[in-house]
Amino acid sequence: MVKLQFLGTCAGIPSKMRNVSSLVIQMLQYQNECWMFDCGEATQHQLLHSPLTLSKITKIFITHLHGDHIYGLPGVIGSRSFQGATEKLQIFGPKGIKNFIETTLTVSNTYVRYPLEIIEIQEGLICKNDFFSFEAVRLEHGIVSYGYRIVEKDLPGPIDVEKLKSIGVTPGPIYKELKAGKKVKLPNGKIIDGKDYCGPKKVGKIIAIGGDTRKCESIKRLAKDANILIHEATFLDKDRDLAFEHFHSTAFEAAKTAKECNVKVLFLNHISSRYCEGIDDLLREARSTFINSYIPHDLQTYLLHQNDEVVLQLD
Repeated sequence: MVKLQFLGTCAGIPSKMRNVSSLVIQMLQYQNECWMFDCGEATQHQLLHSPLTLSKITKIFITHLHGDHIYGLPGVIGSRSFQGATEKLQIFGPKGIKNFIETTLTVSNTYVRYPLEIIEIQEGLICKNDFFSFEAVRLEHGIVSYGYRIVEKDLPGPIDVEKLKSIGVTPGPIYKELKAGKKVKLPNGKIIDGKDYCGPKKVGKIIAIGGDTRKCESIKRLAKDANILIHEATFLDKDRDLAFEHFHSTAFEAAKTAKECNVKVLFLNHISSRYCEGIDDLLREARSTFINSYIPHDLQTYLLHQNDEVVLQLD
């Protein structure tokens, strides 16, 4: 199950209704997988309204270096230390993110008690672990801007316990090898193939998080077959010329991308303050093309179940 906590969904500057960009994603079946995407000003204030603590966040991904996406970083880094976190924090972002962080921490004499790793990225695979791979995709904005494509590894299908018992194989360490698809030699000398005793594999989720961008070809590569696409919708389509001029997208363009790329669920964020008090037009525009579209309010949390059903979590 995927948990998305939208901490800030406004474009450029905060409004009374919405703060600037930040999102936290938790993969609930993986205990230590908790990631933040962008960290605008006052992100840690938003976290005070959430059950989440900074110590749980192990990776922060910055899409680009405009202030509304990074000005909250120094506070988050420092507060994470003050709260006693000891686990390593990795921060990924475009060239310049290392200088920004190191300068602010040095000038403010902030001491970080935990290991801090800052990785300046280029397009392509940026990291992976036993469960996920993380890819950066270059988008089209006024400065270097990336989207992040996260792919969960496929999981083995359920083991057919009754079928194994019927041939005399009882639960034990052998089940682990069979579930991994290995061939195993039984005490009687018979060799069985785990693939014959497991159900279909569980295909891993794909999560695509876009940074600020115009409509462009690379966003299609980012979004292809994603279970979740998080895409900016700074403007309505009637203002598409203005969106293009300022390197942004419209709600219609985001929805069209979702439809063309076989996306399951679309979340729109980075909403211009001109729409913050009434998002009905934006949502109507998106859903006219892609019905499974959502525009979260700040501090709303959504759960995505295995069948891609979206549930708004009510605290």
